[in-house]
Amino acid sequence: MNKARLEAFSDGVIAILITIMVLELKIPHGAGWEALRPLVPVFLTYVVSFTFVGIYWNNHHHMLHLATTITGKILWANLHLLFWLSLIPFATGWMGENDFAPLPTALYGVVLLLAGVAYLILQKAIIASQGAESRLAAAVGRDLKGKLSAVLYAIAIPSAFANHWVSQAIYVGVALMWLVPDPRIEARIAGS
Repeated sequence: MNKARLEAFSDGVIAILITIMVLELKIPHGAGWEALRPLVPVFLTYVVSFTFVGIYWNNHHHMLHLATTITGKILWANLHLLFWLSLIPFATGWMGENDFAPLPTALYGVVLLLAGVAYLILQKAIIASQGAESRLAAAVGRDLKGKLSAVLYAIAIPSAFANHWVSQAIYVGVALMWLVPDPRIEARIAGS
């Protein structure tokens, strides 16, 4: 099966998610700086969520570049990832509109954790279809960054109930950790 349709569909869904998030930024009622103050939490969550969605889009693109064939399992794993990514605008809006209250902040972490798990499932489905000696398998290796991200999310979720700033710092830290595309995959792409 050709991977172009999978890439185009995924790109379209991700573009819609970004559009939905930006539409949540409401126009302030007033022309002064004070009118922007209530929007600060919403804007900050938008920036973090935009970064996460961008990271997923970038890494998804690189991962699919190394895929040689697309199977039914890969299609379903991709839909699973897109499902969790589609919840990011909701979690973003809820957290931002409620000034990082504990439950919305924890739910945001749950969505990020499950999106990360879904990404790993997609990655494993691609590797399973191509074999343990595939370029993607070699590039991913033991995937310490992916496993560390899951552990950090698991810490951030309950931390939201003790101190939401700890959770926020963890979310930003994970985003910063992934901001630069994985050099292992970049090297495999350059070598192909």
